[in-house]
Amino acid sequence: MPDTSTGSDTSTGSTGNAARPSRRAVLAATAGLTAALTVPATADAATGPGARRLRGLISRMTLQEKVGQLFVMRVYGHSATAPDQADIDANLKEIGVRTAAELIAKYRVGGIIYFTWAHNTRDPHQIADLSDGIQKASLAQPRGLPVLISTDQEHGAVCRVGKPATLFPGAMAVGAAGSLSDAHTLGRISGAELRAMGINQDYSPDADVNVNPANPIIGVRSFGAAPDAVAALVAAEAKGYQASGVAATAKHFPGHGDTAVDSHTGFPVITHSRDLWEKLDAVPFRAAIAAGIDSIMTAHIQFPALDDSGDPATLSRPILSGILRGELGYDGVVITDSLGMQGVRTKYGDDRVPVLALKAGVDQLLNPPSIDVAFNAVLKAVQDGELTESRLDESILRILRLKARLGLLDPPRTDRAPIERTVGTKEHLAAADRIAERTTTLLVNEDRVLPLDPRTERRILVVGADPDSPSGTTGPPTGVLAAALTELGFTATALSTGTSPSATAIAQAVTAARDADAVIVATYNVTTGDAQKTLVEQLLATGRPLAALAVRNPYDVAQLTSVKGYLASYGWTDVEVCAAARVIAGRVAPCGRLPVPVQRADDPAQVLYPIGHGLTY
Repeated sequence: MPDTSTGSDTSTGSTGNAARPSRRAVLAATAGLTAALTVPATADAATGPGARRLRGLISRMTLQEKVGQLFVMRVYGHSATAPDQADIDANLKEIGVRTAAELIAKYRVGGIIYFTWAHNTRDPHQIADLSDGIQKASLAQPRGLPVLISTDQEHGAVCRVGKPATLFPGAMAVGAAGSLSDAHTLGRISGAELRAMGINQDYSPDADVNVNPANPIIGVRSFGAAPDAVAALVAAEAKGYQASGVAATAKHFPGHGDTAVDSHTGFPVITHSRDLWEKLDAVPFRAAIAAGIDSIMTAHIQFPALDDSGDPATLSRPILSGILRGELGYDGVVITDSLGMQGVRTKYGDDRVPVLALKAGVDQLLNPPSIDVAFNAVLKAVQDGELTESRLDESILRILRLKARLGLLDPPRTDRAPIERTVGTKEHLAAADRIAERTTTLLVNEDRVLPLDPRTERRILVVGADPDSPSGTTGPPTGVLAAALTELGFTATALSTGTSPSATAIAQAVTAARDADAVIVATYNVTTGDAQKTLVEQLLATGRPLAALAVRNPYDVAQLTSVKGYLASYGWTDVEVCAAARVIAGRVAPCGRLPVPVQRADDPAQVLYPIGHGLTY
């Protein structure tokens, strides 16, 4: 979960209630390699004939090729060989190469991660062409290997591939529906669409148990606060992705759900006991491992009860080799969270971090600030004897095993038909809508404020927060909500007042409310003393019927107890907001249930609404 320039899963906004050659030539040159690497699914992972073939391949690799295979790196541009000049300039500045093809030729990286801000994900056909170009560039190298192409497609707040791909509700929304079938369907459809675009590894699902309402980075990215429920949904979604031929990734081990610090910018410390970890954080990861999860991502957090050295979990041998590998028995791929995040850089320099991560038990090194520094540090550590070549071989075998299992060693397809038949189809979009309708949660409905009736409350004013929309959605949420309500028979007007409304914006909203039959307020991470509270109080004073929609954290309801109608959508993507509109209009009955408890704002020791709370019409 990286920062916006060098990371793996950026969140938009704070979370929580805290203040806070040709194809033919390439294929001909690699035909023997493809045959050698195609491993039967039933082959024994450690000693079977498939593993022996992979070890034979590893034995022919140079040391530099081995080091490169461990890295997953960002690269700017929509094309592997001909990006825009601005992206060439960015690549030269940050990576020292011009293109993805040059990155592969220079460092022989085993993986590349896509980001929206790196201009990798313009549209499905472009993404497929980029993926194809990356694979061709890698296979054209001596002893060339296919590349693991990854992204953060969590859905909800974190999504790298936007429209026209199908976008689903985020994890906490899915947790509110509580359907294992929905979680599996999400993974299966999203995986099929990613695979059609050449993306074969997804850094999802989030296996964190969000027990801290003030968590500034996980929040709605988690399925909820109940370990068993989170575990079941993690396993279901992971199986869905993997059924579509995309590697799923459970994150962030050993658990990032009880932090009050963002590991992008700080170094979180989790203070609860080992016993509590076993009952809370470990549960979803055990379920993911039992489900055959392909990869697990580490967390840049300090967890003294598991390792009192002060090292982040990403660099902790007791946590990764002792607990994850030893006690939990996991022998799949372990990948770091972005090495550009502050949480992993606080204690050690950028040259030491990749070496220490490998010594701890990591297999893939994700997105270092400088690949040149990180690559040469690992190379030197082997040459100096700090790392053994056999240690690298262990990780490379796991990585190659994954690539073989994903079928990446088969000849790549050339036709575009899979994209047209798969990405953003009517069936997939309809499935996303049906899932979203099961997530909207009605928290409060005093005096039957909801649903609204277009016969008596035709003129609707939609005001409130308009956070930056997640990648590839229409946005802003007030505009999307107003448009959806208008389609449902109302005359709805949007007036954005922002996440910190000014006195002028509040006055404008109050004036507009006097001409409306009812008001809908979108709230976003409301805190004590928040100007959003002032907005709501002044709108209530107009006497107009008012309902609120928490477009991110359901905890907002505790700050606005005077609101008689309160819904939670757990996200502000189009699919979530439009589903909430259908609930507001009474076209769909709300059936979501809180997957987290909501504590009282004035006494956090007291639960205002427990897990499982949810009303209906």
